[in-house]
Amino acid sequence: MALNIDIVEAARKNEFFRQVLSTGRHAQVVVMSIPPCGEIGEEVHENVDQVLTFVAGEGVAILEGEESHVGPDHLVHVPAGTRHNVVNRGSFPLRLYTVYAPPQHAQGTIHKTKAEADADEADKFVPVT
Repeated sequence: MALNIDIVEAARKNEFFRQVLSTGRHAQVVVMSIPPCGEIGEEVHENVDQVLTFVAGEGVAILEGEESHVGPDHLVHVPAGTRHNVVNRGSFPLRLYTVYAPPQHAQGTIHKTKAEADADEADKFVPVT
């Protein structure tokens, strides 16, 4: 599905932990909102590159155990196979948009909370053949 939106505005307005906006054969666009003291959760995508762009809030990206500050106008590239996490260390939601290549989540996925995301065993991208 083609997409042409103000992605920064969409990310700033997003209230959900995760919402898939667009999925193509080779990449996917997702907006996220991490609550204060929340986190994405440590993970490794063995075959997926991820680019995270932050639009509001303050936090840290942890890549292979190394912490670095993130906030508005910061971009983090996570190459496939990199252990990573993002933690909100601020007082307001940490809002971002992310691009997965190839897609990581099922088209149309919305997780209102991290707990909902963690419990969703059906949230797996299935390529169209």
